[in-house]
This record gives sequence, C-alpha cells and structure tokens, in this order.
Amino acid sequence: MDFLAELRKSFLLLAKRTVVLFFKPVGKGQETKRAIVDEALDLVSTGGLGGLSIGTLARATGMSKSGLFAHFESKEQLQLTVLQAATERFVDIVIAPALKQPRGEPRIRAMFENSMKQWENELPGGCIYYAVSAELDDQPGAARDFLIKTELDYEATTRRAAEIAVEEGHFRKDLDLDQFVFELGSITSGYHHAGRLLGKPDAEERAFKAFDALLARSRPPTTV
Repeated sequence: MDFLAELRKSFLLLAKRTVVLFFKPVGKGQETKRAIVDEALDLVSTGGLGGLSIGTLARATGMSKSGLFAHFESKEQLQLTVLQAATERFVDIVIAPALKQPRGEPRIRAMFENSMKQWENELPGGCIYYAVSAELDDQPGAARDFLIKTELDYEATTRRAAEIAVEEGHFRKDLDLDQFVFELGSITSGYHHAGRLLGKPDAEERAFKAFDALLARSRPPTTV
C-alpha cells in the first residue's frame, strides 16, 4: 500500500478513535449533523475553538440548544468532532489528490499546492489548524492531543515524501530530511502569518518563491 494511502487510513482511524470517547452516534439525522458540523467548521476557522459552544452554534444554525445536545453532549465533544471533520477534509483535499501524482518531487509539489490553494480556500478563515494552533498550544486536553497527533502525522508524511524523492533521484542523497520538513512547515506558517494576520498581498507569491528555492536546494547538483 502507498504510504499516503496508509496515512489516509491512519488519519481517519485517529479521528474515529479519539471522537468515539466523547461521541454517541445517533441513528437518524446524519445529514443534519453534517450540516451542523460544516457550520461549526466555518465558525472555528474565523473565531477559534474557544468561541465555539452549543450556544453560539445554536444561534448560527437556528437550531435549539436541546436539538444540538442530541448530537453533541458537551463542548469538548463538539470541538473534537469539528477537528475530526477538518482532518477528513484535509485528507480528501490535500492528501488524496497527491496520490495521483508521480512519486518524488511532483507529489511534494502537489501536497504543497493543495494545502496553499484548495485547502486554504476551503473555509472562510483559511487553514483551521493554523487558526487553533496558538489557541491550544498551552491548553492540555483531548483537542490539543488530537491536533498534535494530526500535525505529527502530516510531518511524517512530508518526511516520507522527501525520502522517496531522494530514492527517485529528485533530491540529493545527503538531504537532511528533518530540516526539509522544518523549512517546509516554516514556509506555510510564514504565509499564514503574513497573509492572514498582516494582510500582505504578496504573501502567497513569496511562499511559492520560498518553496521553489527549497526544492532547488534539495536537488542533486547539476553536472555540466
């Protein structure tokens, strides 16, 4: 099985394994529940997990609190369900399409472009992981644990993709894989800071320029 297919399975198993501790499935109303979670994702992407509650979600959806309690019995359960939904979307939007690309550098480029374009445009506030990372970094709990595991899984994915690029001859054999992962993550973090917080119009252009420079430094030296 391809490593990205394995990661997809790992992400989804992680989501189900974490949320099942707090989530009691209902027999009916699955479409309603999905619509509620979609609304919650929009709210979290712009206002963070701290602003998400049964009350705020009730106002946003026009549902009663008692109706929402039929789906989510606590704020913590609601937060975990939202993070699970975000992970499922991330796999579908970023990871799965990359599977269609050739191994090595083309796959890394696809993952980066998918995360910068399709994933960034999926929610009104952009990347939900960036939106909640600063919020959860000093708040121990199930939501933080879930986010950390998801982020580490994606780092492992990036590292393995770079390792395959080395095997394919696209990247040099002495490439520091951990440094590559760190620099790639720094590019996306810098993009969100410059683009979302500072509102710099050239943030995306500079991020892609930095990405291309990282790939160029990672390739084997050309022979004349």
